Amino acid sequence: MELDLNMLKPQERVSLQLRLLYEQSGFRKYHMSRFEEYGLYQENRRFLSSEQVITFTDLDGRLLALKPDVTLSIAKNARVEQGGCGRYYYAENVYRPSQASHTFREISQMGLECIGAVDDAVMTQTLFLALKSLALTGREFVLELSHMGFVTGLFDAVGAPESIRPRLLTCIRDKNRHELQKTAAEAGLSRQGTDALCRLDTLAGPWERVAEAAEPLALNASMGAALAELKGLCQALEQQGQTEKLKVDLSLVNDMDYYNGLVFQGYLAGAPRAVLRGGRYDPLAGQFRPGARAIGFALYLDELDAPAAPAPGGGRAMVNVALPKGRLGDKVYDLLAGVGYGCPENYSDTRKLVVENPAAGIRYFLVKPSDVAIYVEHGAADIGIVGKDILAESGADVYELLDTGLGRCRMCVAGPKDFADDPGRTLRVATKFVNIAKSYYAAQGRDIDIIKLNGSIELAPILGLSDVIVDIVETGTTLRENDLQVLTEFMPISARFIANRASYQFKHAEIEALLRKLAEVTEQ
Repeated sequence: MELDLNMLKPQERVSLQLRLLYEQSGFRKYHMSRFEEYGLYQENRRFLSSEQVITFTDLDGRLLALKPDVTLSIAKNARVEQGGCGRYYYAENVYRPSQASHTFREISQMGLECIGAVDDAVMTQTLFLALKSLALTGREFVLELSHMGFVTGLFDAVGAPESIRPRLLTCIRDKNRHELQKTAAEAGLSRQGTDALCRLDTLAGPWERVAEAAEPLALNASMGAALAELKGLCQALEQQGQTEKLKVDLSLVNDMDYYNGLVFQGYLAGAPRAVLRGGRYDPLAGQFRPGARAIGFALYLDELDAPAAPAPGGGRAMVNVALPKGRLGDKVYDLLAGVGYGCPENYSDTRKLVVENPAAGIRYFLVKPSDVAIYVEHGAADIGIVGKDILAESGADVYELLDTGLGRCRMCVAGPKDFADDPGRTLRVATKFVNIAKSYYAAQGRDIDIIKLNGSIELAPILGLSDVIVDIVETGTTLRENDLQVLTEFMPISARFIANRASYQFKHAEIEALLRKLAEVTEQ
């Protein structure tokens, strides 16, 4: 009986096809134990996505961990001949904390690693196999490339202090130009240096166009070498007919402690986040083999069983917009309707949850303000408008493309007028913004007790429930009427235009067109 692969689930079918692809390409299967000694992860925690690991004591007294990572084990245990390059592939489950479920999640991965003498030919083969791996899913895809050397070289060129680089990197990664400008200014960077950093998010698209546009920005040898390496890899892939689904985006960045060269991500149409991630990780390889180089990637198989988005017909691609209920959502809709994105029926005049205008390629739905970022992060909406307070509290992994300036207010610490902090005892803080409050006080090293409330936060210090509150302040009238005052302002709040990371790849032109029009009317 002949096996019909179409009978299998996408994850099962692709796993078999990937194994055949990797075996035929000269890779050996690496199989590791489900458990690893905890000391390996403790000593190399800077290379992990999270320091939270599931541990237990073995029968012989050893402290073991459910593996949170495969690459670390391969880098430690791979047998590589002197001057050679070890090529391995794997199919393993890892265990990592999930912010959404607040528990650990089992993640199914399949990927490959090359360790040792990694040259241009090895990197080209790795990218070729990443493209082939995405193609085997049978879905529309794009592979996005960048180079950490270009970004770190730019940091050197503009004189960015080491202490501020992680914040700058986060702003670049999120395409958050307004926060990038603010952070750069606070760090004392020149106007020219700030402008150079902000240009990174414009260097995205077909590799030849991006390479040409990036050359004038290559301000030092490190940036020039990174750009030359990217161009060489893309030219090699073009000779193999593998650049149709390839995109270069120099604002694609990752952890500087882990990645030191080429970085890349793969997206599938209909999947809300990157399904493939990889890059050069020489610092990790060097921990176990001084001077060794390494490159690899992982494909997240769990994402393949999610239903693919329906392919668009002959009409325009529809952009799904999550609007917050209330005055902010109404104002944003009116602004967009005024520049050609209105719908035949107004959502205020109907009980429908979704209204759309196919001719304009737009679809709106109203959700609670606190849910906007969730809908966008998980791909139910392509874009949304959300307050910075909600965005920061949720920690949603989205692009933050525009500060609209709407709904301006600020996040503050407030308390009684005669309040004097006593650092000798734990500070009691009442708030509905638990994550924001924790982050603010953690940065100061202040010990606090959080009291989570959902309304009438001002009552907490009045009744002695808390010492202070962390809350949004617009005019301060409520505070004054209750004999409270602002003690510290620490976060400006306004409505931000956010986008799903995968949607931005496949609906880039439509999202950018809408973004430009919204920016025009909000900046007037």
